[in-house]
Amino acid sequence: MDNVVSFTVTVTLSLFMAVSQVHCSSSGLRRVTRAQVLGFDWKNCGQPDDPAVLKTLTLSPDPISIPGDLTASASGSTSVELSAPLALNVTLEREVAGFWVKVPCLEELGSCHYPDACAILNQLIPPGQDCPEPLHTYGLPCHCPFKAGSYSLPQSDFYLPYMDLPSWLTNGDYRVQGVLGSQGKELGCLKVALSLYSN
Repeated sequence: MDNVVSFTVTVTLSLFMAVSQVHCSSSGLRRVTRAQVLGFDWKNCGQPDDPAVLKTLTLSPDPISIPGDLTASASGSTSVELSAPLALNVTLEREVAGFWVKVPCLEELGSCHYPDACAILNQLIPPGQDCPEPLHTYGLPCHCPFKAGSYSLPQSDFYLPYMDLPSWLTNGDYRVQGVLGSQGKELGCLKVALSLYSN
């Protein structure tokens, strides 16, 4: 198994952490004492010739508790180098009365366009600083550029800390689609579905 993490998982997880931490001082956030993520599911949604593809992703337990322990493994590949600026278009939808409703971009969270995912990674982990565990232990990258090749993350344990969520992010079923692109060309697309319950 290769000792480098799937760039897609690195970008996805790091962006989630970055967006949460970059905006944690916003007045619209509420402290979550306990949350659960249930029914996590994912699939690729790009074109057959997209260069960046997630091949496997497993998360356990189900439900995932926040705060709590998470076990994850993943693999994927990219046939081209992924370098800045790396655009990310996120579409967030919530199920309301049996219909999927698009959540607008509020305080840079929701259905938003991020012109450079690499810059967000640099905000979370300043260049020159060691990558967080378990990436550091395995010698895995956490900054652009991500070289072309096959990538995998062995089964690894993470601790999910307390977090702040936007006041509008309430209990319910959600779908998230992320499209990664560069110079107007789609590089990869990932869809995630989950249910969120918090107090």
